[in-house]
Amino acid sequence: MPEFRGSYTVTITPFTEDRSNVDLEAMRRFIDWQIDEGVPGLIVFGTTGEFLSVTDEERTALVETTVKHVAGRVPVLVGTANTHTPNAVRYSREAVALGADGLMISPPYYVTPTEDEIADYYGAICDAVDVPIMLYNNPYTTNVDMKASFVARLTREHEQIRYIKEASTDVARVYDVIEATEGVMNVFAGERIVESYLLGAIGYVNPFGNYTPRPSRVICDLIVAGRIEEAKAIEVLLDTIDHVLQEGHPLYGYQCYSKAMAASAGYPVGDVRAPLKTFASLGAEGTEKLKRLNAVIAELDALTARIESATAAA
Repeated sequence: MPEFRGSYTVTITPFTEDRSNVDLEAMRRFIDWQIDEGVPGLIVFGTTGEFLSVTDEERTALVETTVKHVAGRVPVLVGTANTHTPNAVRYSREAVALGADGLMISPPYYVTPTEDEIADYYGAICDAVDVPIMLYNNPYTTNVDMKASFVARLTREHEQIRYIKEASTDVARVYDVIEATEGVMNVFAGERIVESYLLGAIGYVNPFGNYTPRPSRVICDLIVAGRIEEAKAIEVLLDTIDHVLQEGHPLYGYQCYSKAMAASAGYPVGDVRAPLKTFASLGAEGTEKLKRLNAVIAELDALTARIESATAAA
């Protein structure tokens, strides 16, 4: 099975200007930018990818286009979660048939299933596919918190469950999961990048990569190299972006502002679909906040350039 390491951008889903279709050409341009910036992997149809707002036909088209255009340059994971187990199985089988290297799957959301029900859900998916599966623990959006002991159970029961995106907001959970699974589970941070790595994480599922891919990739490289203070300097600026985004509705930041910042970087990807508020609808509020965000990104780019220049000169 392939190994996943480092900062994987969890991508936006580009839409056409009227948001009536997925913009596949914009996705191709976006993919090339990500790879040119050194991003080691991509994840489509995470929360940032508005997976609840696409049709099955659009899902198929975006996964197929992504895998074909990446053409093996980096691993591609696909989010295939659903509240109805047969749908999650169907999406998972299709993603694998289209060439996905792995899957990222949250437990069923909204219905608040029991641990046995969640285990049955993952079991059905594991029976259908043989690629690595990254569990996605995000109680904020699913209303389910998969504790370390339960993650250990899933890891014992299914040999392809060897990764987890840990986004419970309890950074100590990174250590707990590794301990409970006796080091078998590979943890990708969902936040607190430096702290998660110091507790044993080996990757980061990265929403910042949609608009500042190089700095949010370099931070992980620095941590692995033991250059913690430099990594912390990047993390401070990434946290600043997060704080600015959280001044409004949280999803403005990880979806509509993500798309606006990608456009500012030269990669227009359209706006978000209803029920989310579009960036265009925010008017002066959006314009002012985007200006602040782009200033932080410029500072991040300059800091990263200095770090990379110093590395090259050493």
